Amino acid sequence: MANISIIIPCLNEAAEVVASLQALQGLRDQGVELILVDGGSSDNTVSLAKNSVDQLLDSPVGRARQMNLGAKQARGELLVFLHVDCRLPEDAYQLLTKQLNSGLCWGRFDVSLDGAQAIFRVIETLMNWRSRISQIMTGDQAMFVSKTLFERVGGFADIALMEDISLSQQLKKQQAAVCLNSKVLSSSRRWQQHGIIRTVLLMWQLRLAYFFNAKPSVLAKKYRDSRR
Repeated sequence: MANISIIIPCLNEAAEVVASLQALQGLRDQGVELILVDGGSSDNTVSLAKNSVDQLLDSPVGRARQMNLGAKQARGELLVFLHVDCRLPEDAYQLLTKQLNSGLCWGRFDVSLDGAQAIFRVIETLMNWRSRISQIMTGDQAMFVSKTLFERVGGFADIALMEDISLSQQLKKQQAAVCLNSKVLSSSRRWQQHGIIRTVLLMWQLRLAYFFNAKPSVLAKKYRDSRR
C-alpha cells in the first residue's frame, strides 16, 4: 500500500504531461502513488499519461473538484498536490517520508521559477517569504497534507479560484505549516505568455479581492478574461 500519493490535476496538457510524469517515475519506483485527474481534456493528454500513473481518473472540470477526487481515491496517508508544470526536488522522497512519519502535518516546498530573467528571482523570493509569514500556500509550491487532516477540514472548497488559499486558511487553524527549504521548479510560462508585471499585479489584485470576500466565481472570470 502506498504511503504517499501525488495528485496532479490536468486539462489539455499534452505538451507538458509526458515530461511531468517521467520526472516522477523514480518516486513511483519507490512506492509513491501517482494519480492524474483529468478534467475532460480534448487533446491526447489521457492517452499520453495512461501508462505512467497508478490511477487515471476522470473528473468534472475544476481544479478543486479534480484534486478532491484524487484525494478521495488516494491510497496514501500523505497527499501531495502537484501542478503538471512543476518538478519536485531531488530530495523530495526523503523529505516527504519524514513528514509522513511525523503524523498529522501540512505544508509546502519553496518554489524556484524556471525563467532566466532576474525579476523571477525577486518573484520567487517574495512568494516564499510571503507564505512563511502568512502560512498561506499556493499550488505552485506543491502543497502536501496528511489525508486525515485534509478530510478533517473538508478538503478543497468547491470554488472556481483560490482553492489553495482557502485550504491554507482552514489548515492553519489546525496547526502550523511546515515550510521546506528544498525547491520545486515551477514553470514561468504564465508570466512569459501574458507579461511578467501584468501577471504579478493581476495575481495580487485577485488575492486582495478574495481576502475582502469577493466571490471566487467573479475572480475566476476576471482571471480567464485576462488570459485572452
